Amino acid sequence: MHTLNLGILAHVDAGKTSLTERLLHTAGVIDEIGSVDDGSTRTDSLALERQRGITIKSAVVSFAIDDITVNLIDTPGHPDFIAEVERVLNVLDGAVLVISAVEGVQAQTRVLMRTLQRLRIPTLIFVNKVDRGGAQDESLLRSISEKLTPAVLAMGSVDGPGGRDARCTPYTAADARFTDRLTELLADHDDALLAAYVENAAPLPYSRLREALSTQTGQALVHPVFFGSAITGAGVDALISGVRELLPVGEGDADGPVSGTVFKVERGPAGEKIAYVRIFSGTVRTRDRLPFGRGEGRDEGKVTAISVFDRGSDVREAAVGAGRIAKLRGLGGIRVGDAVGVSDTTAPGHWFAPPTLESVVVPCAPASRGELHFALAQLAEQDPLINLRQDDIRKEVSVSLYGEVQKEVIQATLADEFGIDVTFRETTTICLERPNGSGAAYEVGDQDPNPFLATIGLRIDPAPIGSGIEYRLEVELGSMPFSLMRAVEQTVGETLQQGIHGWQVTDCVVTMTHSGYWPRQSHSHAVFDKSMSSTAGDFRNLTPLVLMSALKEAGTTVYEPMHRFRLELPADLLGPLLPVLAHLRAVPGTPTVQGATCVLEGEIPAARVHELQQQLPALTRGEGVLESGFDRYRAVVGTPPGRPRTDRDPLNRKEYLLHTVRRIAGREDAR
Repeated sequence: MHTLNLGILAHVDAGKTSLTERLLHTAGVIDEIGSVDDGSTRTDSLALERQRGITIKSAVVSFAIDDITVNLIDTPGHPDFIAEVERVLNVLDGAVLVISAVEGVQAQTRVLMRTLQRLRIPTLIFVNKVDRGGAQDESLLRSISEKLTPAVLAMGSVDGPGGRDARCTPYTAADARFTDRLTELLADHDDALLAAYVENAAPLPYSRLREALSTQTGQALVHPVFFGSAITGAGVDALISGVRELLPVGEGDADGPVSGTVFKVERGPAGEKIAYVRIFSGTVRTRDRLPFGRGEGRDEGKVTAISVFDRGSDVREAAVGAGRIAKLRGLGGIRVGDAVGVSDTTAPGHWFAPPTLESVVVPCAPASRGELHFALAQLAEQDPLINLRQDDIRKEVSVSLYGEVQKEVIQATLADEFGIDVTFRETTTICLERPNGSGAAYEVGDQDPNPFLATIGLRIDPAPIGSGIEYRLEVELGSMPFSLMRAVEQTVGETLQQGIHGWQVTDCVVTMTHSGYWPRQSHSHAVFDKSMSSTAGDFRNLTPLVLMSALKEAGTTVYEPMHRFRLELPADLLGPLLPVLAHLRAVPGTPTVQGATCVLEGEIPAARVHELQQQLPALTRGEGVLESGFDRYRAVVGTPPGRPRTDRDPLNRKEYLLHTVRRIAGREDAR
């Protein structure tokens, strides 16, 4: 039995959850098709999903096609939950991208298709809702070719689109136009096929074309397009045949070392962690001791139970092998993104933009602050990108967000699952800082004004945009103990979370230029004396002072996230809209007028997108359609926005040392 791990992706409301229900029904897994509107679908199991009629968390169900077990992963369509989609992409063998025949190619559709192509994930396209009024077929196919990829091929025709009786008929070898288009498309990527096409006067054998289509689809070179309706079932049989014939099954050596990736973590009824793991190689058995984690902080746990997916439900198994997805219990400290088994030195890919908004979470009952932090920590296990930011000075905690809907979901989840009522402060933009030039600083241990037994010199230099943070040494690695070296490196990363203006500093190289320490010493016939010897704490306390001095010398610029937008509106309303865009600090391009419709593209600060969405209906008589998505970071013009620091500010040396030395003295007195 082979396994195919298949993702269903789409812009919100394109009908992918309904398609999942139809696939399960056609495969005989369920007797009755659930309804998104009624909250009765198999994959939208959360109460909040049923109430809102949207997918919030990815869900796995299984069905069989002949000798293939398909693990189908239904993903969220709303852009606020794109992080959930990102985690799923790392474990897929293939994907079905769902597009509404009525709404056509939408903003999220483009984002998803670009990412699927970048990762070379074999993808079929399913045009859903051909039975709805306003459904498109040929015009939509042209739009897909223009906006997504030209390497698309319609696998059938639609009879009577836009009506309940719409039918989808697959093309066959007898359809000359189809075979000609198929031959031309495949020949673009296959020189041997091209040569045979040119040399032979007769058409190429259809069996050879189908074989080449399967190969090139599996290589993500071409993307077959199927038309149909998840509600009526039209075209779904053809899609299932396409999944069976054109997408590659999961592979891996079941006898090799265990290697897997965690793409989802949930908690069971007793609060125990359950990890969803794609096994790439090896076999995991119950009671195996399994290493997991990433980098140096790896852990180990004993697998207490294994569940695999079978015909719509999960069943207990004694073992799970390569190519499959399993739910593993017993790995208490496991997190989303962890490597399981063989250590993976590469971090899981980030294919979408990070969250660009944040908000402070405020408990309605101040006494529940501790419970709130615990609850948010559990939510962060499931979605690490909400990135809890603890402010110990103000006793506040903030979360990173993709949008207002995600904020509402977090609020409802805290109330429903943890019994904690919260409100949110105003949503603000997450900016970042980049160094303007180079800066350096160093301090010698135990020499005024340095009270620590540590010598550190650091230089910070700008690096290419998108490169992140790199740490280098210009001192010998053996010039002092590794634990002290490591303390400096770790503290550099922590310190750069808050730059001169309070934002994370990125796209820079930090180099250690000086180092020195006091070896372990003691008075005659006495035990080890910390006052005479360097500790990791000395280096952790001194590093922020040196690094921020270097950063201050280099200077930084604050960058704000910008969204690229595309706006369709009645042409006669463009004039009144332009001043509103200017007020929102949007930079529009040259408008394109197509009859009575105007298309305007440009960029707008991420913080103002929600405001534009709210004003758009009134500004455009309800006819405006806005698409937007993260594009880049742009330098802030004028006074840069600041962000309150959550620590003792190392730029204020006197205050920093006062609290740091007092904290150290307090610990010593406690001994």
